[in-house]
Amino acid sequence: MPLIFFIKSTTVEISKYTIKDLLGSSGRLDVISRCILAALLGGDDCFEKNVQIWVFLDNYGTYIFDSEKLIYESFPKTELLLTDYFVNLIKEENLKSNSEGQSYGLVTTSNMSFIEALNHFMDLNYIVFILEENGENLFKNIDKIRQKMNDIIFIIGNQSGEIINSKELRAMHLPRISLGTQSYLASSVIRLIKLHLISFQ
Repeated sequence: MPLIFFIKSTTVEISKYTIKDLLGSSGRLDVISRCILAALLGGDDCFEKNVQIWVFLDNYGTYIFDSEKLIYESFPKTELLLTDYFVNLIKEENLKSNSEGQSYGLVTTSNMSFIEALNHFMDLNYIVFILEENGENLFKNIDKIRQKMNDIIFIIGNQSGEIINSKELRAMHLPRISLGTQSYLASSVIRLIKLHLISFQ
């Protein structure tokens, strides 16, 4: 089973997108792209093995980037190129029916919402952790987490905390962990988790 990251955005909006203004015209899709690259890219010019990142966009649906299905040689490996690729992917999806399992460039879409996907994986006995600055320190439970390595989902929050503090998510009473007292960018959180987990497999 894969190591899975969930990331959700309420702000991505591409109707005025231009590659000349990546930050201002995409509703910060560039941040999502940075997280995708952090999750997928490994060392030695390859993808990490068996890693997925599920991207939930309120305005456009759910996209699944699976390191076992993507082609490394043709995958855009910079934030700029990946954001442009993702915008084109979203536009192509919007022109077609939103069918479950539809694949565009080996990136899969899903009809499941954020909460539906969480419930789906919890039914499969995945352990779900929410990454939050005020959560319990990851390193206090690192050995236990490593034992469950292939059955884990990490939810990466946004800067406002709006997603991880939502009523729906809080009602699920999921464990919240942190990487210590220092604040990190979402992409850095993903890299640090991989560093402390994948390298010990």
